[in-house]
Amino acid sequence: MNMHKALLAALLIPLGATLAVAPAAFSATPPAPAVAPASADTAAPTGPQDAAAAAAFGFPEAALGRVAHPLRTTEPRGGLADLRPFGRMVGDARVVGLGEATHSSHEFFTVKHRILRYLVEEKGFRAFALEAPWSTGLRLNTYLLGGQGDLKQIMDEEFQGTYRWWNNAEYRDLLQWMRAYNVKHPKDPVRFVGDDGGFAGAELYDRVSAYAAAARPELAPQLTELYRGLRPATDAETYVNDYLAKPMAERKKLAERTGRAVDLLKQRPGTGADADAHAWAVQHATAIHQMTTLYAFDWDDPRSIPDAMLHRDRIMAENVAWWQQRTGDKIVLAAHNGHIALRTYVPGSYPKVQGGFLRDKLGGGYLSVGLTFDRGSFNAFGPDGGVRRFTAGPAAPGTAEHTLDRVRHRDFMVDLRHTPAAARAWLAAPHTVKNIGATYPGIADAPQIRLAQSHDVVIHLQQVKAARLLK
Repeated sequence: MNMHKALLAALLIPLGATLAVAPAAFSATPPAPAVAPASADTAAPTGPQDAAAAAAFGFPEAALGRVAHPLRTTEPRGGLADLRPFGRMVGDARVVGLGEATHSSHEFFTVKHRILRYLVEEKGFRAFALEAPWSTGLRLNTYLLGGQGDLKQIMDEEFQGTYRWWNNAEYRDLLQWMRAYNVKHPKDPVRFVGDDGGFAGAELYDRVSAYAAAARPELAPQLTELYRGLRPATDAETYVNDYLAKPMAERKKLAERTGRAVDLLKQRPGTGADADAHAWAVQHATAIHQMTTLYAFDWDDPRSIPDAMLHRDRIMAENVAWWQQRTGDKIVLAAHNGHIALRTYVPGSYPKVQGGFLRDKLGGGYLSVGLTFDRGSFNAFGPDGGVRRFTAGPAAPGTAEHTLDRVRHRDFMVDLRHTPAAARAWLAAPHTVKNIGATYPGIADAPQIRLAQSHDVVIHLQQVKAARLLK
């Protein structure tokens, strides 16, 4: 494969690695030692950039400190009373997007686990959506609801390629908690949703075929022909690499065929008892078409990348919104900060992102929560394609994290929609942020974002460490 195909196959498919960003201070070293807690909310400027910020904005860290709420812990076990302010921030939202500034740091995963626990137990949330294929979600959901299969095997087989970052001890713990919850609440379970389009597993083809055989037998031969050669017979990583090796003309024809399959199923809507089964069959067929459409873009032409990324973020939003509207479940959505944001971090590559689409669809029913950190470690692919651990030093003066880390709490959450006037100008101004994807370094370095326009809520952590990968 040439450069663009290799980038897609190795980096882009699962996790939007083109968002990968890292400050120059990063290095492939063990985690930095702990440093002193964040400064008090009245800390004085310590350098020219701090002095310039103080002159322009006053002391935003002091103003934020007055409305920030401390986190008792980032670990999922124990009491949840400190998350009650977060519950008030959530309000009536039906989808809560929880971001991450790296794709593989322990605390980002455990904070999501802790918030999921709280929202399930206290706010009636009943689904966890992850930046993973729709078919992966179906397979994990089957395990979570009925215990079918072995969790380790499922994670090993589904979390391949760059999705491997999800094959970690932290997410295994989260999934085990979901399964235990469902054992205790079989009539009111928590479900799993995969919202991405990087792979379409065999489950999708089998479910569409089963529906056609039972309810639309006259369509079965046509669907079999349209899906000929598409149902995966290898592992996911091999399948995707082989698919991308096909000529562009062939990939375009495959996308046209899967589109015809969706149209065929839609021709006669289900009625009565068949309506729900029909809706799910159409959605499964749509997920297949989402993948083939993603790979029908010309990845050899850099000019096509923004259109491909627009497609990917749009379908992730559509899949989450479809699930929410079809089931009524309130959803915790886990993805990179750059995907759950209300506005794109990197407009040149990502014209519009999942969070923006969800805000359009759900209005105030969608809440965007960005997760930031000052320093620590993370796993990522290095320049040679190997998995490595990198360390980030303390945030540089002038960056968003440098100011956030000077708020008087070590780890905290703050509702950006309700802040003192002294903080609003700073939140509305552009500041550089850490935004590390599946590879380091990435192709878009140190984006500047306006926090108040990008997220509704920010959870800031002083220090993180690399997640524990299982394979």
